[in-house]
Amino acid sequence: MGRLLTLHRPIRAGPIPASRRSAHSALPRFRQSAASGQAKGARSGLGIREMPRLEMMQREEIAMPVKTPKELFVRMLSDARHHAERATKIYEELGQAAQDPAIQEALQSRAFIQDKTIKSLDRCFELIGEKPITANGRLQEVFLEDFRRELAEIQTPAAKALFILIKANHLMHLRIAEYVALVAMADVSGHFGVGVLLESCLADKLAFTERTRRLIRRTIESKHAVMLAA
Repeated sequence: MGRLLTLHRPIRAGPIPASRRSAHSALPRFRQSAASGQAKGARSGLGIREMPRLEMMQREEIAMPVKTPKELFVRMLSDARHHAERATKIYEELGQAAQDPAIQEALQSRAFIQDKTIKSLDRCFELIGEKPITANGRLQEVFLEDFRRELAEIQTPAAKALFILIKANHLMHLRIAEYVALVAMADVSGHFGVGVLLESCLADKLAFTERTRRLIRRTIESKHAVMLAA
């Protein structure tokens, strides 16, 4: 894949640090890290209850052996393509669950745009001379399981509308982080054509998060106005 992050010597595993010999010594740091991650999720407007589980699943998706930076790039690109294919059905399901026509239309349009993303990723594979490899879809399956369970617990239409928008925004932020890394790797490798395609996909996702933010504000304002009038 060109000059993609060529390693000059293999990485050798060193001795196990003393800090890892005791689970009790690592526990305070783990709790502090988990608390920091949850606080960050709250500040960014993402869901909180499912954040640790989803982040764990995302790490597991690239847990298979990767020997070179090129293999890592191909795996990440394959995961991105799989996520794009699966996201079409996810956004369709989110749209069907929404009772607000504006939200339904926005999410259906997002599902439609996914076809463009898939074509762009296929072109990336052509440019680097590789084929997509098998990807793990557990992250999105967990996302849907949590979404269905939590949506069933919400009673009022206004709260359901807000919840759907928040979940859509949450899912998109996960994808944005994925594409930021892919764009950087493509640029370092010298595959600027691949970088252009990936950055166009990233721009679509950033635009959607802004649109979702406006819909969240509109939903809050409209529902609040109804409550005041009552």
